Amino acid sequence: MKVVIFCGGLGTRLREFSDTIPKPLVPIGTRPILWHLMKYYAHYGHKDFVLCLGYKGELIKEFFLNYDQHLSSDFVMERGEKRTLPPDSDISDWRIAFIDTGLHAKIGERLLAVRQQLEDEELFLVNYGDQLSDFPLDKHLARFERSDAIGAFAAVRPLHSFHCVEFGRNGLVRRLASPQEADLWINGGYMMFRRSLFEYMRPGEELVEQPFARLIEAGALLGLKHDGFWMAMDTFKDKITFDRMDGRGERPWQVWR
Repeated sequence: MKVVIFCGGLGTRLREFSDTIPKPLVPIGTRPILWHLMKYYAHYGHKDFVLCLGYKGELIKEFFLNYDQHLSSDFVMERGEKRTLPPDSDISDWRIAFIDTGLHAKIGERLLAVRQQLEDEELFLVNYGDQLSDFPLDKHLARFERSDAIGAFAAVRPLHSFHCVEFGRNGLVRRLASPQEADLWINGGYMMFRRSLFEYMRPGEELVEQPFARLIEAGALLGLKHDGFWMAMDTFKDKITFDRMDGRGERPWQVWR
């Protein structure tokens, strides 16, 4: 099953890095967040990737064209030859299509731009290139396949702590609640679609706005609740949080371990 990953955004809220590299290449430990996400999908057997490139897409191409596992893995050098531990390359069985989908294109436009890559796919997976999770993909994909839905996405709890306001009459506050107490969920990506999704899309639209609204009206959009780990790298603070977790050996998104 093909996996479409959006890699073309400007990353304006992560300027400390995005001035020089695209956000999907921002590292967590020794590997870019994009590698972690692709490794997640590969763990579940989905190793055919379509990368929707845009801002500094040439650097993503260069990363894979010049990929050297030795720079981020243990290895032995003997008589001038390098041998990784373990010896097999971790991306040797991946297929990756690098598609330029425009510098300022919306998410929906990027997906339409790679439609030809998905012509033979009855089902396909879609994600943003800047978020990681321990979302149990196999379980939720099986549920989606059993349903009549055309689209589905991971519904997750908001990561940042804040108070939700519940109003009573005349603007008086009835209560303040955490996102969990208020039963608040957000779109966490990790999307899956049937090919008929494209019948609900129009040029120039954002994927999660007009097309999702049409799917909702048709009763064809499924929310997959996930209470486990989920985190996006939106800001420099998020980058630091990921690095600290990695430094402590806390990597819940690494389901392949």
